[in-house]
Amino acid sequence: MQTRELNGKDAESYYQLRLEALLTNPDAFITTYEQEKQRPNPIETTAQRLEAETSRTIGLFEDEKLQGVLTIVKETHPKFSHKGNLVAMYVSPDSRRKGGAKLLVQEAINTSKALNLEVLHLSVVTDNHPAKTLYERMGFQSYGLERKAIKLPNHYLDEEHMELFLDE
Repeated sequence: MQTRELNGKDAESYYQLRLEALLTNPDAFITTYEQEKQRPNPIETTAQRLEAETSRTIGLFEDEKLQGVLTIVKETHPKFSHKGNLVAMYVSPDSRRKGGAKLLVQEAINTSKALNLEVLHLSVVTDNHPAKTLYERMGFQSYGLERKAIKLPNHYLDEEHMELFLDE
């Protein structure tokens, strides 16, 4: 497995993996599969997002096929410009438990340092124990719990907010 930053040329494979993620792990994402499918010009929009100055998306490849993603979103306000958020992490079920998620997070940390970010934040659904364990092993620490962060048709999900200080 290997990682690299994605760009506009990766839009089609990113979009297909995103649809898979929304079907496979719907509770992990705010966007629904139906919402994603209804977007106009999804490949063009995805390409623009992959080329945006305010974010970087890391791809995980196995046998040259995109199998995982993780996006770093940089804060744009000058007083927050030292911070970034990790969002939209997903690894295809076929590539799980092989160390790919760890590779993605480590590459996101390395990229964030190269962008001169000092703090990374993320949110994880509290019952997503494998993800929480990974983030803790990578040095992230909890700084808060948001109860009823996500409302689903029949129940709510809580989110744990985590941070990693890159300059320590």
